Amino acid sequence: MKICIVSDSHDRGPLLATAIEIAKAEGAEAVIHCGDLIGTNTLKASLKLGLPIHAVHGNNLGDPVAIARLACHSEGLLHYHGNDAGIELGERRIFITHYPHIGRAFACTGDFDLVCCGHSHVPKIQQEPNVRGGTTWLVNPGTVAGLGAPEATWIMANLAELDFDIRVLPR
Repeated sequence: MKICIVSDSHDRGPLLATAIEIAKAEGAEAVIHCGDLIGTNTLKASLKLGLPIHAVHGNNLGDPVAIARLACHSEGLLHYHGNDAGIELGERRIFITHYPHIGRAFACTGDFDLVCCGHSHVPKIQQEPNVRGGTTWLVNPGTVAGLGAPEATWIMANLAELDFDIRVLPR
């Protein structure tokens, strides 16, 4: 299963929709958003693309009540999880949070195959040693809005192979 991993869209709906549209064209079946959505307008164009979106808060909450309301009326496309989430996609256990330090802590438990975080606006893909003697993938897609960063970035992931590719959006 291929998925699109994004974060820190900061009310830049067109850039978010562009990343999801590219990912969908390449076979993505779901989206993980690691926080800082801000408002419902950020999501409207993305939801029209028809991929389920799993999203968490972030430190720039914007209007979480309106986003939760949008999720209730999204016919199951938007899953707004709150501060963090543990989900299963493509037979993989995935933890989603906004903050890299929390992501690292959950990766170290060994309870997940993949931990996704955001906040730093810096894309990063790494294997984190865990307490079970193995490693857990910890990925940060950077900022799909390109704010405070040289580029607008996101990650295309193949869960079957645990393969991750940082992508850059044209501006």
